[in-house]
Amino acid sequence: MAGVLVLSGGVGIAGAQAAPPAPGYPGAAATWAPGDKDGFGTAIGALDSTVWYTLEDGTLSEVFAPRIDTQSSRDTQFVVTDGTTFADREDEDTDSVVELVDPRALVYRQVNTATSGRYRITKTYTTDPDRAAVLVDVRFESLDGLPYQVYVLHDVGLGLNANDDIGRSAGGRLLATDGALSSAVTASGGLTGTSSGYLERSDGWTDLREDLVLDDAWDATTPGNVVQIGRTGLTGLDGGQQLTLSLGFGTTEDDAAQAADQALDRGFDSALQAYTEGWHAYLDGLAPVPASAAQWRAEYQVSAMVIAASEDKTVRGGFVASPGRPWAWANELQHLPVYHAVWSRDLYQHATALIAMGDVAAAERALDHLWTVQQRPDGSFPQNARLDGEPVFGGLQMDEVALPIVLAWQLGRTGPADWERVRLSADFLVAEGPATEQERWENLGGWSPNTIAAEIAGLVTAADIARANGDGARADTYLATADAWRAGLAEWTVTTTGPLSAEPYFLRITADGDADAGTPIQIADGGPLVDQREVLDPSFLDLVRLGIVPADDPVVTTTLRLVDEQLAYDAPNGRFWHRASFDGYGERPDGTQWEPVDPGSRETTGRGWPLLTGERGEYEVALGGDAVASAQERLDTMARSADDGSLFLAEQVWDDQPPSAEGTEFVPGEPTFSATPLSWTHAGFIRLAHAIDAGRPMDTPDVVACRYQTSLCQE
Repeated sequence: MAGVLVLSGGVGIAGAQAAPPAPGYPGAAATWAPGDKDGFGTAIGALDSTVWYTLEDGTLSEVFAPRIDTQSSRDTQFVVTDGTTFADREDEDTDSVVELVDPRALVYRQVNTATSGRYRITKTYTTDPDRAAVLVDVRFESLDGLPYQVYVLHDVGLGLNANDDIGRSAGGRLLATDGALSSAVTASGGLTGTSSGYLERSDGWTDLREDLVLDDAWDATTPGNVVQIGRTGLTGLDGGQQLTLSLGFGTTEDDAAQAADQALDRGFDSALQAYTEGWHAYLDGLAPVPASAAQWRAEYQVSAMVIAASEDKTVRGGFVASPGRPWAWANELQHLPVYHAVWSRDLYQHATALIAMGDVAAAERALDHLWTVQQRPDGSFPQNARLDGEPVFGGLQMDEVALPIVLAWQLGRTGPADWERVRLSADFLVAEGPATEQERWENLGGWSPNTIAAEIAGLVTAADIARANGDGARADTYLATADAWRAGLAEWTVTTTGPLSAEPYFLRITADGDADAGTPIQIADGGPLVDQREVLDPSFLDLVRLGIVPADDPVVTTTLRLVDEQLAYDAPNGRFWHRASFDGYGERPDGTQWEPVDPGSRETTGRGWPLLTGERGEYEVALGGDAVASAQERLDTMARSADDGSLFLAEQVWDDQPPSAEGTEFVPGEPTFSATPLSWTHAGFIRLAHAIDAGRPMDTPDVVACRYQTSLCQE
């Protein structure tokens, strides 16, 4: 039938006559939106709704579908023009404010006001709990009484490679596919004046920008970087102020169109109600908000929801680190998922927070994912991986081998099936430890006190599980190895000859296992070649949290004094710490993005990590006494550092070095352009809140503490 495309399921799309092929393929190279998100959400518990939305800079940025490690769009925004004097796009020509609509659901609203004062766009977001579709309630208001033309501009970006899509128009919809994933964009009232072209060559924005008129209508028939456009019925005046935008996703164009159409037919209000009820029910099923977080109830609930929303719905138990790509990761390494990948270390952080907040079932799924998907036949784990276990980066980090064992012990997973998995990883630790190819910051190898803490805890908990399964010989081996490594900590990681203090102190890492040697190490991200005895890192505190070293150990207290002198800074929000001496993983001094730089260049600067504030608080809980009051201040500091609109906690916050200053956009203690939200930070907030109420860190394994600190043994 000419002019009609018949979709599966009986959906007919009229007016599907092909447009001329768009010129200029493949278009400019694709990039991804920045990773500092202003909104993030998905329908909780809705396994058919395999879609996650993110917001950034006034737009709907990446939508993930059908897995949370796979982008299926780059950004979707509106273009406004009067057809004669101007053409605006939301990310360039509006001032955007983000609001959390409901503190008990991940529902966000963007209010974008034109810098010219001509119009205002208000957009509220939800996902349909019954299908893979994002719905946007849109209100467009003319503020000067003049009518405007409003187009939806959709940068397709299907899959990890956004340079291999095709796109076309059919029946008032924008359809696109890369052969494996497909998308459909439509709106109430349909879209007219549609076109699919190639970025900066034949896309609709390039067309409009030139003469303020959409002159061409194309189909992008050759794979490339496709951008689509369609005119809505919005004018800004009465009768043209409201519409619902629907983005559907599926394997085929038919599937995507059906998802978009059915979500639109359902209606925004119905989908939003089901979405919010799902989140309310989830929060109601958790443990009560700790008293320590009473004044930060909304922040606590957002933290719980961010962690829960980071789990995939197809590969259950797979939680990603963050839903975005910060800095240069957004415009380089196109085919790598980067932060929207699974790290076993981050998953341990998620799982221990899930246990603390009362979602033990999700923590169980996380461990199942570690055992059945991530663990390799030799017992090791990839540095990070996609949800199906495919490695992303190629490093080996021994803490990531050990922490799943600790998690299994914490969950009481000591039966034969789990023991088989524990045995593989514990044997790997014995054979390959205690040195690590990479420590937890992923750019130095050697003897790290943080890594060794995880390894010792892993072996002691593995011994307990081994004995429960009748393998006394392995239990003895694991304990003997753990004890030997505990005894070796001083030689490997505590210097008595370092230049920072006459008293012994922990180092970040030693390249050669000799903490008294001035061996030079090359700091990554533009850092210097420096004596290893000059390099500090607060993460040695895991020795305390995991029960291996007493909180009041004199080497611990000396190192903390040095860490405070070298790495701490005070901001209006409270005290923060840099992750290590000479760290360069952060923006340049002028605030522009981090990117790989030459060794020794010192072109980029790492800022403060709020998760370190949380870890300091957990240490202070372990120390007890008057220090508990300081732990509460750490929790308060973390909460104050959250993004004002979204309540998201970032990977990093601005420090006391340029470009940070009061009166600028780079305010000390406020989020940088780093990965936001970072689930690890949110997990630290949750765990610290419960630790303060409980009077002890939540993930200290008793069996470890009892072995090395008999005073901490619990009856």
